[in-house]
Amino acid sequence: MKTRDMNRDWIATARTLSEALPYLQRYTDAIVVIKLGGHAMGSDEAMDTFARDVVLMQQVGVNPVIVHGGGPMINQMLEKLDIKSEFVNGKRVTDEATMEVVEMVLSGRVNKRIVQAINRQGGKAVGLSGKDANMITCDPASPDLGLVGDPSEINVDFLHTLFNDDAIPVIAPLGAGRGGETYNINGDTAAGAIAAALKADRLLLLTDIDGVRDASGHVVTELTPGQIRQMTADGVIAGGMIPKTETALAAIAGGVRAVVILDGRAPNATLLELFTEHGAGSLIRA
Repeated sequence: MKTRDMNRDWIATARTLSEALPYLQRYTDAIVVIKLGGHAMGSDEAMDTFARDVVLMQQVGVNPVIVHGGGPMINQMLEKLDIKSEFVNGKRVTDEATMEVVEMVLSGRVNKRIVQAINRQGGKAVGLSGKDANMITCDPASPDLGLVGDPSEINVDFLHTLFNDDAIPVIAPLGAGRGGETYNINGDTAAGAIAAALKADRLLLLTDIDGVRDASGHVVTELTPGQIRQMTADGVIAGGMIPKTETALAAIAGGVRAVVILDGRAPNATLLELFTEHGAGSLIRA
């Protein structure tokens, strides 16, 4: 019995690999930008699984770009240093003291943790912030937000140089102002701007929920920009899902082929989305 069960497992694995072939071929040389959120990073085991998936994606011909957040880690450090945080419309008000902590946590602790995880799995990750090589040039987002920036220019030539060297960019969402200022950028916003500038095939927004839900609470597997706008106007899309869908709409308008909002805590979520028929989460495309 034990041998037969093992054989069934092997057959199922072989069938899965065979069924993945057209999807593997479809994504050859494709650019996939992945936004990895603070909660989606999870445990060390979850991080290792994510890193292994990213390395596998590259091995089968995908050019992955990782853009990460780190809100929970920033909150922990600010609390430890007794620095108060304020939020306006879900975005952190960033003064100079907060900016020092944000840069230290994002470019240091969080970025290097992801880089090390990918490298442990045999990849060649390069940790960067948007300040490196003038990758992200920003304008001020709003006077109410302090040192929070909106991306205005992306150095795509530098990213293509990294692709040609088989490197995997891991980018902290920080940018440089035109006067040399350092700006904090919302992670989803940064990922959307990079994906649009690269004309990426996919932008994957890894979140803590399994996709966009309709009025009945069911996950909608495929949506158009028009449906997103209508659901937002009707109040079905609300709260923290609004900035994510706004990022999706801006990315599609900028040339991204499709955006997927999915649960980054689910094992192998990115592989399920790219290389299986049913995918994962909510796919948004024109």
